[in-house]
Amino acid sequence: MLPVSLAMIRHGPTEWNANKRIQGSTDVPLGDEGRKTVRGWKLPTELEGFIWVSSPLVRARETARILQGVMGNMGKTHTIETDPRLREMNWGDWEGEKLDELRHRLGPEMAANEARGLDFRPPGGESPREVQNRLKPWLADVSNSNLPVFAVTHHGVIRAIYALASGWDMTGKRPMKFRTGAVHFFRVMAGGAIRVDRMNVSMNDGKA
Repeated sequence: MLPVSLAMIRHGPTEWNANKRIQGSTDVPLGDEGRKTVRGWKLPTELEGFIWVSSPLVRARETARILQGVMGNMGKTHTIETDPRLREMNWGDWEGEKLDELRHRLGPEMAANEARGLDFRPPGGESPREVQNRLKPWLADVSNSNLPVFAVTHHGVIRAIYALASGWDMTGKRPMKFRTGAVHFFRVMAGGAIRVDRMNVSMNDGKA
């Protein structure tokens, strides 16, 4: 079975993003500036023919709808499916908080939690490893479909996928910054194993 192409983007900016608040599973919509930003994005032409899928959270669904409306370079309308497995990592009691403030307030306790990497867990939330575990069956479905997929999702999901693809355990300095306004390409192998293809392909000029 040949590898299946998977392209992923993060949703457009929200007011919580602008204020550096943790969103997680909180269903925050795009702000006016976020909608304007997404309308300025241009998808690479190589995504023509991809199946579109979105996280069920409104900021992702709204991003997908706006892109669908401005994708003159794609030439046709796509049906946008949603899949709950693409929702953002649940940050539990820390949703609405600011990460810097949590680090200041919790000190060594927060540092020890973050040092756990894939097993970092907010109180009442989920760990990156649990995000990976809910994504693995989805990746197997992508592989079995044998059709290329374009997914509008979240930073935490792209981070979890990258960690699966690269073997990064989420400890220490992260290997790269995952940019908003960029497409991240992966190859999904038989059974759902995944490999990095290209990261941070700009939606402004189609170049990395």
